[in-house]
Amino acid sequence: MQYNFDEIIDRKNTRSQNVEGFRSYLFRDYPEVDFPFADDEFIRMWVADMEFAVAPEICQAIKERVDQRIFGYTKIYDSEYYKALDSWCKRLYDWSFPQEELTFSQGIIPALYELVADTVAPEEKVLITTPAYGFFKHAAEFNGRELVCSGLKREGDNFTIDFEDLEKKASDSKVRLLIWCNPHNPTGRVWTEEELKKVAGIVERYDLWVISDEIHCDLIRQGKKHIPLGKIMPEYKKLVTCMAASKTFNMAGMMFSNIIIRDKGLRKLFRHNDKTVGGINPLSLAANQAAYEKGGEWLEQLKAYLDQNFDYTVNFLKENVPQVGCQVPDATYLAWVDLNRVLPDVDNLSLFFAQEAGVLLEGGDQLFVKHAKGFIRLNLAMPRSILTEGLQRIAAAIDKHKVVK
Repeated sequence: MQYNFDEIIDRKNTRSQNVEGFRSYLFRDYPEVDFPFADDEFIRMWVADMEFAVAPEICQAIKERVDQRIFGYTKIYDSEYYKALDSWCKRLYDWSFPQEELTFSQGIIPALYELVADTVAPEEKVLITTPAYGFFKHAAEFNGRELVCSGLKREGDNFTIDFEDLEKKASDSKVRLLIWCNPHNPTGRVWTEEELKKVAGIVERYDLWVISDEIHCDLIRQGKKHIPLGKIMPEYKKLVTCMAASKTFNMAGMMFSNIIIRDKGLRKLFRHNDKTVGGINPLSLAANQAAYEKGGEWLEQLKAYLDQNFDYTVNFLKENVPQVGCQVPDATYLAWVDLNRVLPDVDNLSLFFAQEAGVLLEGGDQLFVKHAKGFIRLNLAMPRSILTEGLQRIAAAIDKHKVVK
């Protein structure tokens, strides 16, 4: 089947955070702000969900489950879902894990909030690399744990790990947990085997818990290869791997994630503290199992389309705003774009582009953790016609700002 990623889908009146919730998320500190654009005139390039229709195979699985007409309390009592996920991991990553290690959460963010509390004592610390996804910081703050940051090194538009600094921070006897992001959000790096082995060595030397957030692992550029940290550390017990079909197949609202916990004691504690008491939405279960069983071809076509969107974006920016720093990332559908040379005097980039361009985007240290000043994260998972208009508006707003100055 040929899937149509150029289709424009009307998302109004779907109670979408992307469409209807941007004010309370992006501009909660500006409740009275008035934009010169109607809500339906904005180009939405912010929150990490896609403007593409969910694969018809997944929709069909949901419909078939609806036709069963009863949606009582649901848990997993057989091996069918595990087999689907395990087959997916073997085929894409040549990696497997025992069924007993598989637990579930409504999302990786809720799992992080719980796991930080379960692995880090109140007087201990959580380590991350930065720039970082904001909720890594929020998970530490929610639990009253101190956050320690190790900045990535920047070489041109590429980001690498500062291993000397990471080890120095990890050697602190109070640091008990490393939250690792693989592939990395927001830079889009896919860590190499050599890099992962060095990280693993640091984790093992200081006996750290490590949570590997791998939610973007399926969304890699064609020709790239994701390596699960669990494959690098096959015997290390203090490892938790977080994966989900939600980003891959545009199902974030289905609230379903795979939390793979090796340590038996932590697994028991995580399940005991689960606020949903292990319950699973039956439609989410049907959708996620169908994604792993029948979504492979849809994903391959999506990746090809995203690759073209990234090439288009990078070439457009080079031609129209050459001082902007941007390259095609190894993974994700999110471009990490450096505007420090073109908008050095703009403090709130999200507010600037909403007001001046009618483009919704995330950026700066307001929404990410450290080393994000002057950067924006652009969601490119949309039909190319919309992407083209969004980029044109961004370039025009930058040019206008130069003239006004």
